[in-house]
Amino acid sequence: MARGEGAEQYSNTSLLQKPSPDEIKLAAKRESTGRLSICSKLCYAVGGAPYQITGCAIGFFLQIYLLDVALLDPFYASIILFVGRAWDAVTDPTVGFLVSRSPWTRFGRMMPWIVLSTPFAVLCYFLIWYVPSFEQGKIVWYLIFYCCFQTLQTCFHVPYSALTMFISTEQKERDSATAYRMTVEVLGTLIGTAVQGQIVGMANAPCISAGEDLNSTLQVSPEVNITEPHVSLQHLRNAYMIASGVICSIYVVCALVLFLGVKEQKETCRVRTEPMSFFQGIRMVMGHGPYAKLVMGFLFTSLAFMLLEGNFAMFCSYTLGFRNDFQNILLVIMLSATLAIPFWQWFLTKFGKKTAVYIGTTSVVPFLVSVVFVPSNLIVTYVVSFAAGVSVAAAFLLPWSMLPDVVDDFKVQNPDSQGHEAIFYSFYVFFTKFASGVSLGVSTLSLDFAGYVTRGCTQPAEVDLTLKILVSAAPIVLIIIGLLIFISYPINEEKRQGNRKLLNEQRENEIDSETDSTELNVV
Repeated sequence: MARGEGAEQYSNTSLLQKPSPDEIKLAAKRESTGRLSICSKLCYAVGGAPYQITGCAIGFFLQIYLLDVALLDPFYASIILFVGRAWDAVTDPTVGFLVSRSPWTRFGRMMPWIVLSTPFAVLCYFLIWYVPSFEQGKIVWYLIFYCCFQTLQTCFHVPYSALTMFISTEQKERDSATAYRMTVEVLGTLIGTAVQGQIVGMANAPCISAGEDLNSTLQVSPEVNITEPHVSLQHLRNAYMIASGVICSIYVVCALVLFLGVKEQKETCRVRTEPMSFFQGIRMVMGHGPYAKLVMGFLFTSLAFMLLEGNFAMFCSYTLGFRNDFQNILLVIMLSATLAIPFWQWFLTKFGKKTAVYIGTTSVVPFLVSVVFVPSNLIVTYVVSFAAGVSVAAAFLLPWSMLPDVVDDFKVQNPDSQGHEAIFYSFYVFFTKFASGVSLGVSTLSLDFAGYVTRGCTQPAEVDLTLKILVSAAPIVLIIIGLLIFISYPINEEKRQGNRKLLNEQRENEIDSETDSTELNVV
């Protein structure tokens, strides 16, 4: 009898250990949707490069381009920069809602937006860097194509950002893909700085000495800045167009790599909720406490780095006196940031994302102070710029690494409200772009009030003081405000792991439900 019972137990154990064919299929499906190959992560990461390449070129060079190359008045340049960014910010939630309402296609729900917007975006980007022959409508020209480009790039970037939630169901895989993406995006800023800076730097037009007529420098004259190469303003304008053409080509290639190398995964069997109105979306995302605190914290820290980005080229050119070296200084910052991304990925994994925010963001403060108070020296500036790039890397990586945690927290607290990933991402991009518009508009307007001299070899003392405030004092204050907000951010590592466990349990329940449904259909 004992032997028979043992045999029966062995038989039952064997049956329990042997999964059914349906269970094998579902397990294989879950495995395939969870893990990502290195190739898929790289292709996904490459898709983030166009936004950073064009954004870096615009952030570092558009202000000085409008003032010193297109020869616009600082007041009108500030209007273009602010209105363009404000319009861009408004389009983000709009595109987010449209994406969330988009039907599933054979290519996914995000990919059609990315592919169809690319050709029109590169055309508008190229025309931003073209100086029209007429003077009367030049302001309208730049405003139209700047706004059009920002709109079309939003149609690329918002779906791409939300794609993070659809490349894998595993949080660890999404974090790993985000690290790949941030590395490539910082590399994109390096490429944008290198292409734009080096091509334009080879055609550096002469500055204008005090009392000299601006129109006289439009023609090549041997008396103008004889220590510099013989370059006219037209050569400089051509250099900007060549640089924009190279960047447009990279934009198209990256979009193709993303489309061909990444498969968007369809949502689970859970039914998506009905689309909501614009104001319902605002109430939903801002009503989720962790999201609101994350966005507000990064709003201030992002504004700090955007002030630094938008004014650093002019600060190097006029305050530090490195007019012919500023593009190389920018290149050093981006190179350092690229190399530092793997370090910050290791750091946030080891010590937590919230700790990484405090350490990474505050590490730039000593360098912001030293670049202003240490006497102007090119070698010291290179060293300080390389060190500051480490903090820039943290500013790139951490927001996009923490956003999926907030979306997961929302899913845990609202299991019946699904399909809103694009809304969360679009509103975050909205706030960061709005901050960028404010920083660029206020910066250019401040320079106008300070008495900025277009293409001047030297600037008034008031301009030097304004630039020091914009790249040092103001960013430090904004960083402090942002970090104070992060004190109340509730998602620590324990909370994050708990959400991950709950979401895995939800997915297992969905798989069990699907298994039961399959068995009933078979019966």
